[in-house]
Amino acid sequence: MSDKPSVLFVCVHNAGRSQMAAAWLTHLAGDRVEVRSAGSNPGAAVNPAAVEAMAEVGIDISAETPKILTVDAVKESDVCITMGCGDTCPVFPGKRYLDWKLEDPVGQGVEAVRPIRDEIKTLIEDLIAEIAPEKKP
Repeated sequence: MSDKPSVLFVCVHNAGRSQMAAAWLTHLAGDRVEVRSAGSNPGAAVNPAAVEAMAEVGIDISAETPKILTVDAVKESDVCITMGCGDTCPVFPGKRYLDWKLEDPVGQGVEAVRPIRDEIKTLIEDLIAEIAPEKKP
């Protein structure tokens, strides 16, 4: 096990919200946090509107692929965050479970995805401040 906190983002298709959240956490926390994302019924590809919305803020998620949720992914994570999508994680003692109520970007254009992207960024910034704040020299 690593000394740094690990976070798993879960959404049914692992194609929009969870991919954006994982990208924001990786971008903003760097190597201070281990980041995973998965879904119970992964889509074929990441939502193109999510890819475009993230590209607008300089984060490339075009090479990401939806992944299946596994028991091991949950076991290996300290914090498991569902994205308001009705998906659930297996429950293990000692894990922290959160559900972020976020609008579903599926079938929506980039104009509708931008506010979701920005809301996720705010949630990620709060999460980082709590689990992996920057150490002062």
